[in-house]
Amino acid sequence: MLQGTGSDVGKSLLVAGLCRAFTRRGLAVRPFKPQNMSNNAAVTADGGEIGRAQALQARACGLAPATDMNPVLLKPQSEVGAQVVVQGKVRGNAKARAYQAMKGELLPRVLESFARLEAAADLVIVEGAGSPAEVNLRAGDIANMGFAEAAEVPVLLVADIDRGGVIASLVGSHAVMEAVDARRVAGYVINKFRGDVSLFDEGLGIISGHTGWPALGVVPFFAEARNLPAEDAVALDNTEAVSGRAIKIAVPRLARIANFDDFDPLIAEPDVAVDFVAPGRALPGDADLVILPGSKATLADLAFFRAQGWDLDLAAHLRRGGRVLGLCAGYQMLGRRLADPDGIEGPKGAVAEGLGLLEVETRLTGEKTLEAVDGRHLESGTPVHGYEMHVGVTTGEGTARPFLDLAGRPEGAVSADGKVAGCYLHGIFADDAFRQAFLAALSERDHSGLAYEAMVEATLDALAAHLEAHLDLEGILEIARRRGVEQFPLPRPRRAP
Repeated sequence: MLQGTGSDVGKSLLVAGLCRAFTRRGLAVRPFKPQNMSNNAAVTADGGEIGRAQALQARACGLAPATDMNPVLLKPQSEVGAQVVVQGKVRGNAKARAYQAMKGELLPRVLESFARLEAAADLVIVEGAGSPAEVNLRAGDIANMGFAEAAEVPVLLVADIDRGGVIASLVGSHAVMEAVDARRVAGYVINKFRGDVSLFDEGLGIISGHTGWPALGVVPFFAEARNLPAEDAVALDNTEAVSGRAIKIAVPRLARIANFDDFDPLIAEPDVAVDFVAPGRALPGDADLVILPGSKATLADLAFFRAQGWDLDLAAHLRRGGRVLGLCAGYQMLGRRLADPDGIEGPKGAVAEGLGLLEVETRLTGEKTLEAVDGRHLESGTPVHGYEMHVGVTTGEGTARPFLDLAGRPEGAVSADGKVAGCYLHGIFADDAFRQAFLAALSERDHSGLAYEAMVEATLDALAAHLEAHLDLEGILEIARRRGVEQFPLPRPRRAP
């Protein structure tokens, strides 16, 4: 199990790389994350949903994503509450304190999923969440040491040197953990190192001297990680539009933005600049296209959109001849009206006026659509593939001008002048032919030659080779063969002089 000294230290990426590396060695490998908190989700073949990171890790193993790979998924809807998805299905909504009380009854479901994966695999690589140093959350924990203890799995602790304070983060984690948890840590990994790795030899000695934990490698910064889907919206903090590119696409960064990996193929295009517009900024006046993204809280994010003044910016964008696309919740917002009669997102009977750019209306419903689909884009005739993940039914005269045909089923809507369109399909830009045709309609361009899915595969292979070169994979395999905390002698840390 890989745990971290904090969030965003690179656990998800390391698990994906290790999954690919050990799969290339001929092992049957499975990824697992007991509890994930993310609004970036993927649809499984059996109609469930799991975190996007586990879907990427499954791909690294050469497998389709399965609900057992992430049995508990929390999808934040507010600052204090989240939708709780258990083994792929929505269980309900819970505020933070209520969820803490719920975790005890979820642990058996987590262990059940883990046991099924373990029975089918030579190796299961588990990803923790947050940090085991958050000892105030240790009681009832199912994401880090609580799971490791229940499943009797050894732990590697991952620390990010790029953010600074790496020695303190590891030594401090050891200092605050209970001895039985510290004993379960079989070693540590330094991630995101820049420069001459040998310069940190003394640092490794200090960490091991204080903790008794062996170092299993120092992983240099892997710049190609930008080619892989990110799990958390924190990744958007590091995304900057590149000036001077031929096509500019603006994406308003909604408070509950979801499934933002929809934009990864566009970001990868060499002549496309994707600008994630932060709250407080106006939508750029020189954008060719504005895309309204998915959201975990459509009504709240529609109000948020208006509060930023983005509705006025969007109207000005259209007057200048720009185009607009709405994906999932963004599609719902573009309509005339949104109704929540059953209180799916808030008070029962809530009604909101949409942006009025498409002649459609949406009624939120309790039933959630989770489905992988294939079809074609009607304007260009190019094939599309993706997934639907939404609550709500959208109807109205605008649907008589659909955006897509999904196996004979019309999907989405297009405005009478063709400038505004929307649909429920996520992942649509990963199809190379569609992406080329869609971008060519914005601006004359030569085909860039980007084969997106092939690029992702090549990046996973490169990541696996990167870890092979910088981690002790044989040592990690040997650790994985051990089960039970008794296999690990209690560290006897010595104080560095």
